[in-house]
Amino acid sequence: MSLELISIAAVIVITWLLLIAIIKILKTSITTILTIAVILFLIQIVFGIKSQDIWQQLQNIIENFWVTIV
Repeated sequence: MSLELISIAAVIVITWLLLIAIIKILKTSITTILTIAVILFLIQIVFGIKSQDIWQQLQNIIENFWVTIV
């Protein structure tokens, strides 16, 4: 009986720790996404660069990265 209680307590603790870790990861991800969105928005307003230009440059960077690796 006590082994079952210890197992249940361990499962609850592990679940709680995983939940906290997932929440921290989501918080960090959302913060990063919002930061990138604000930077891109400011680039569009201040420099007049269109989102298509930014997307094209990002594709070029990724393509060059893959060429370098392979």
